[in-house]
Amino acid sequence: MQQTNWMAVRDKCIFIFQLARIQTDYVAEKLKTLYPDVLLEIVAMSTIGDKILDTALSKIGEKSLFTKELENALERNEVDLVVHSLKDLPTTLPNGFTIGAVLQRESPHDAVVLHPKNSGLTLDTLPDGSVIGTSSLRRAAQLKKKFPHLEFKDIRGNLNTRLKKLDEKEDYAAIILAAAGLKRMGWEARVSQVLGPEDCMYAVGQGALAVEVRARDCDILGMVSTLHHSETVLRCIAERAFLRRLEGGCSVPVAVNTEVKDSVLSLTGAVYSLDGADSLKEAMETSVDSGNKESADIQHVGVTAHNVPQCAQVAAEKLGVDLADLLLSKGAMEILTTARKLNDAR
Repeated sequence: MQQTNWMAVRDKCIFIFQLARIQTDYVAEKLKTLYPDVLLEIVAMSTIGDKILDTALSKIGEKSLFTKELENALERNEVDLVVHSLKDLPTTLPNGFTIGAVLQRESPHDAVVLHPKNSGLTLDTLPDGSVIGTSSLRRAAQLKKKFPHLEFKDIRGNLNTRLKKLDEKEDYAAIILAAAGLKRMGWEARVSQVLGPEDCMYAVGQGALAVEVRARDCDILGMVSTLHHSETVLRCIAERAFLRRLEGGCSVPVAVNTEVKDSVLSLTGAVYSLDGADSLKEAMETSVDSGNKESADIQHVGVTAHNVPQCAQVAAEKLGVDLADLLLSKGAMEILTTARKLNDAR
């Protein structure tokens, strides 16, 4: 007999939340390939955060606005697993839930999408006073400092909506979006410029998909754990530990850059004032040599990864905490507290 597992997706209408559906279908196909006898059924849902499209993300609250209804469905056993963009998941999950899979990351970088009339230009070459749309305090803070000749304004909505606002009006010279989302939608041709870490470091977890499950559900946890990508898991554990230690969220500008090379995990992290004028940035690295293959049923910043060596996960989490502590010792909390207060007052 086939076992039916229910997957939730933030997607009440496929046009409105097309990216969420594409991401869920991608995960479902991966699971069907690995477990052809398991029947998967997708349940479409929406969240409070999805419905508030006229207010900047930094003003409507924390990331739980995008996850609470889905976790309620998990708790009531209405669904068995939920697909998220990892950057939407809080660094501390409610009791009883865990991230059972972190899939191989797409590009975590941000991308510039130009208004058609500005084709061929870059952020450097756009005229003085050009308006750039972004919903992210992190992006705005970094880019204001790097490109002082530009102006930055909020733009909300899903990818379809934001691109429509860009193309059909002349309010924005360009908008900044996650490169991964554009690729998943098949819109790579709209990317005019990819912003490297020297211009704009990315958000914690950006570009990675996560599967959230009930922590006590060993069968489901075991099934989805085969989707873990070890390098992505370690990078994202370090990033999430860094953000959690800083008590950051979408209402403050925090940015990261990670890399694994020759069993060494490097993490660069930064905090910014809203205008980017005040900032702290540091880097650290640690060995994540997987010679010791022991595993344990332990969560690291919400992630349970049985197939990733425990010692490497511990090292990754410690790296994030240590880097955050270094920034805190240099005044990061003062910068973030001021940024939060100024954002609340806007």
